Amino acid sequence: MGKINIVQAINQALAEEMERDRDVVILGEDVAKDGGVFRVTQGLLDKFGPERVIDTPLSELGIIGAAVGLAAYGIKPVAEIQFMGFIYAGLEQVFSHAARIRSRSRGRYTCPMVVRTPYGIGIKPPELHSESSEALFAQMPGIKVVVPSTPYNAKGLLKSAIRDPDTVIFLEPSRLYRSIKSDVPDGEYTIPLGKAHIHEQGKDITVVAWGTMLHRAADAAEDFDCEIIDLMTLRPYDEETIINSVKKTGRLVIVHEAPRVGGFGAEIAALVAEKAMEYLKAPILRVTAPDAVIPMARLEDHYMPSPESIKKAYRTVMEY
Repeated sequence: MGKINIVQAINQALAEEMERDRDVVILGEDVAKDGGVFRVTQGLLDKFGPERVIDTPLSELGIIGAAVGLAAYGIKPVAEIQFMGFIYAGLEQVFSHAARIRSRSRGRYTCPMVVRTPYGIGIKPPELHSESSEALFAQMPGIKVVVPSTPYNAKGLLKSAIRDPDTVIFLEPSRLYRSIKSDVPDGEYTIPLGKAHIHEQGKDITVVAWGTMLHRAADAAEDFDCEIIDLMTLRPYDEETIINSVKKTGRLVIVHEAPRVGGFGAEIAALVAEKAMEYLKAPILRVTAPDAVIPMARLEDHYMPSPESIKKAYRTVMEY
């Protein structure tokens, strides 16, 4: 066991799964010779060769469409899209085909593919490089959506995603790629999809977050007794852990970096309103990005939910 970052943890997961299962292949722009835009797949071409680590043309529609065909045939493709904003070109393949193969074939076929992409703000790149549109995918039946927040769960979740019989959108917080390290076992382990993790125990406020915002929400909780839940899987998500926590604390704050309207936080708020309303001591609050297009680099820090805005939400529910 050693301390590694998320880039290294994902690289380990890919290498281990490719060694375990010869049907696992990687495809995407620059994933082979250059090791991907963030060097996540670096070294895999030398280990597994060009038939299993494949550089593709610059076509997200083509990458995802090819992955759908491979998966339907029985291969287990892991497709990399360089940034989440580029994935929109491939939505038709995801929504109209990958998500529907199981239903369309009445369960005779599945689509065991993973689409990996960095997402979220914080690295100050150009337009379409900082999207946080996870709710788009969470709304589509037949798709699983996973967001790791630490090297440990990045590796365990990716291994589970590759082994899953259905399509998984695997969103990697680019801000966290090399900014945090944690102990990651060298041996075999997986983390089940659909289960949340209680990042910190607490008794006064339930806080639900994922990706980069998990760490920002935890840092803002220094003066509060918060139970912080790392959702990890957004579809299907762990309703039981959220409800049990709200029953204990009586308060709920949801933090995400996507815009407020239609964000996944609204789904969590609706769940608690339907199943735990009588336990609430204060209104449910969401701390989100504004309902605006993600700005260019100079304004990113103003767009992202700030520690001060998260602390304000904590104070509001405690003083209600």
